[in-house]
Amino acid sequence: ITTLANASAYLYRNIPRISWIGFYLYDGNQLYLGPFGGKPACTNIEMGKGVCGTSAEKREIIVVEDVEKFPGHIACDPDSRSEIVLPIILPDGKLYGVLDLDSAEVARFGNEETEGLRIIATLIVRKIMEAD
Repeated sequence: ITTLANASAYLYRNIPRISWIGFYLYDGNQLYLGPFGGKPACTNIEMGKGVCGTSAEKREIIVVEDVEKFPGHIACDPDSRSEIVLPIILPDGKLYGVLDLDSAEVARFGNEETEGLRIIATLIVRKIMEAD
């Protein structure tokens, strides 16, 4: 949790033009809110629901240019317009959770953010594994 708290605080301060960043952790059943930066957020997300639940279920990065066009988008923050979600997968293949970023700008996230966040997710997994 401390790794995720520091990561969300650091990224929130250093990634421009984002309105929310945080982790949803997988409990074997659903995703639940972990450390984050930004406005209060949804506390539980079912697998396959919204961008986070879809990313977790498919175990793939999802970039949404306009959340109003994503079927089943969960609007925790009505100001959110675009979103990127990365699954956090442990070396044994188990889903740990997802890293979720929102922006008030349409089409805020692209290849640069995808690749940068992929590296950050790898570093976070390493740190999590060191703590075990």
